[in-house]
Order: sequence, then structure tokens, then C-alpha cells
Amino acid sequence: MLRRAIRGLVAVGMAACLIGIMPAVAFAHVKVTTDSAVQGGYAALTFRVPNERDDASTTKIEVQLPTDAPLASVSVKPHPGWSYEITKTKLATPIEAHGAQISEVVGQITWTATDAKSGIQPGEYEEFSVSAGPLPETDRLVFKTLQHYSDGEIVRWIQEPSSGGDEPERPAPVLRLVPKGDAASSPPTGTDRMSLAVDSTPAAEPGVGSSWAIGLSAASLVISLACAATMIVRTRRTR
Repeated sequence: MLRRAIRGLVAVGMAACLIGIMPAVAFAHVKVTTDSAVQGGYAALTFRVPNERDDASTTKIEVQLPTDAPLASVSVKPHPGWSYEITKTKLATPIEAHGAQISEVVGQITWTATDAKSGIQPGEYEEFSVSAGPLPETDRLVFKTLQHYSDGEIVRWIQEPSSGGDEPERPAPVLRLVPKGDAASSPPTGTDRMSLAVDSTPAAEPGVGSSWAIGLSAASLVISLACAATMIVRTRRTR
């Protein structure tokens, strides 16, 4: 009976650890957010990049801009400690913006840490911003992203959302766009409102969330082991 009780307490402690750690991993994705994402308008896009590793820093970020729904104008906000490079792409079919035909657009933006100290350290995140527009007439924009670590690992955030609604393991940042007429008349409802809430709500800070979850899990495990030790001592005294 004593051994069963001890095994049960240890199992509870391990379960608490898993419950605390799993949410910390779940929200540690690269995200894109904006205050306004109306079709036909301009928006300041923010790419939030967390460091998921505890033994390496993030040194480079490659963000691919969609060419199936191209952005005619893109301006990059300088980020302290990081340099950036713009790669342009020729369009098979030119687009029109402000009365001009545009056949070449920004296809990729690469941010690179200028030194080791500027990289995104374990437990931290960074935000990289661009101004883009006019936003195309589509319901969403997908920004496939590659995250480079100091040890050579490359995490590919390139999986697009599935029709079933299940989030893939490495989801690409997705920006939901609102039709111009809908935005002017009334807030979106139903599934549209849900999509906007998910994509535009700032993600929890990895450093804070991870520390809290791990601390709670460790406390649960310590309490469980302490209870097991107490039961052992009491059992020996009664013998």
C-alpha cells in the first residue's frame, strides 16, 4: 500500500509538471500582429519572435512576404542591434497601386543580429516591425518564417492553417484581413471575430510565461515528493 501511495504521488507530480510546461511551449510561436488590417489600407505589422531554446540564441530571422497576394509598398523599421536585408521578387502579373503598374515587390526581409549579444537570448523575445500596403483583397496573409539559432539549427515556421482548424506543429504567422466595407460598418461577428481575436491579441511573453509554468510545475513536484517522504517516516515510526 505504501509503495502504491508513493507511486501515485510521484505520478501526480509528473502530471503537474507536464500541465505546466505544455502551455509554455504552445504559445512560443512566431506571430504577426497589427492594430488595423483592412483590405486596401496600410498597416504597421509586428513580427513577434520568441526564443524557444534554453541553450542557444536566435541570430537571424527570414520573413517571406506572400507573392500570391503581393504588397506594393513595404518599409522596414530599424531595429537596434540588428541589420536587415530586403530581397525583391518579380511578379508574373504586375499589380496596380496608386495609378502605377508594379512588377517587382519585396519578397523577403532578413533580420540579422549584428553581434552575439544582440541575438534573442533564452527566455526572451524580440519584435520586428514593417509598414506595408495597400493590403490586398484577401481574407488572410501568410508570412512563412525561418528562425536561425546560434548553434546552426533552423526552425521553419512555414505550415499553413488546415481546413480542420487544428494548429500545425510549426505554424506560419497568419494575418487576418477585414473587408473595407465590413470594417467601416460594424465589427466582425462569429468566426471572423474569433479569428481576429486569436491573431491580433499579443502573445504572452515567453520569458514570463515559461518561468511561471516551470516554477509551478517544480513546486508541485516538490510537494508531492515531500508528502511521500512524510508518509515513509510516519510508517516507520508506527512499526
